[in-house]
Amino acid sequence: MILVVGAKGMLGQDLMRVLPGDVRGVDIEEIDITSPESVRRVLVTLKPRVVVNCAAYTDVDGCETNRELAMAVNGEGVGHLAAVTREIGALLVQVSTDYVFDGTKGSPYGEDDPVNPLSVYGKSKLLGEEKSRQNPDHLIVRTQWLYGLGGKNFVETMLRLAGERKEVAVVDDQIGSPTWTVDLALAISQLLDTDCRGTYHAANRGTCTWFAFAESIFAEAGKEMTVRPQTTEELGRPAPRPLYSVLDCSKLTHDAGLALEEWREALKTYLEKRRDAGRN
Repeated sequence: MILVVGAKGMLGQDLMRVLPGDVRGVDIEEIDITSPESVRRVLVTLKPRVVVNCAAYTDVDGCETNRELAMAVNGEGVGHLAAVTREIGALLVQVSTDYVFDGTKGSPYGEDDPVNPLSVYGKSKLLGEEKSRQNPDHLIVRTQWLYGLGGKNFVETMLRLAGERKEVAVVDDQIGSPTWTVDLALAISQLLDTDCRGTYHAANRGTCTWFAFAESIFAEAGKEMTVRPQTTEELGRPAPRPLYSVLDCSKLTHDAGLALEEWREALKTYLEKRRDAGRN
């Protein structure tokens, strides 16, 4: 049985649909990963062969003022999962982030490139990676710029703003790869199917800035909106962000035989699914 921890989250919902076979999901009502007792009770009772951890504190700016909570959930909580999965002989899959890098490399980051997180969020997720390795049977999947039908994200924010105003300012000096949670779920499924272990990068192909991403969202959705570029410094958010955090996903292609679709194609499909679900 595959157990998805954080099954009600944006990625968790898609994993529940995509993963094959016997899949079960738990969320905060059933498991508190910051509690060793809670983790032990759930995992020893259910005895999964694979645990995919999607539980995370993902408010990047909120982490700056809630460091203890960020470290407890994104870091130490993963350690509790690692300890019990190792004990019961289960594989631990940990979802991580491009924010473990500082963005100064200037070319796509490989799995073995030096990490240097700038924010508390990035540091907490890096701690989670380190803790997950306490179970030798682990799989770390780094991704970035996620959006999906099951939660708050940049695409949904832009579409909401399209109904509220005629102009929006969006950062134009951060470069990455927008990634649809369905495609990430497919990547995780394929990595499991091919028995991959260690660290992998998984993101939709191609790169853009948040500004270019916003323009594409409005164009594909047929929304009238003036998008004004601004710098990260002008935006003035509490948490520092890497300016160039593109992930090199060639290892995923080489080892698992999978290359995720180009980000514009993924966005187009997402918006079609969104319309089919009755969302404006």
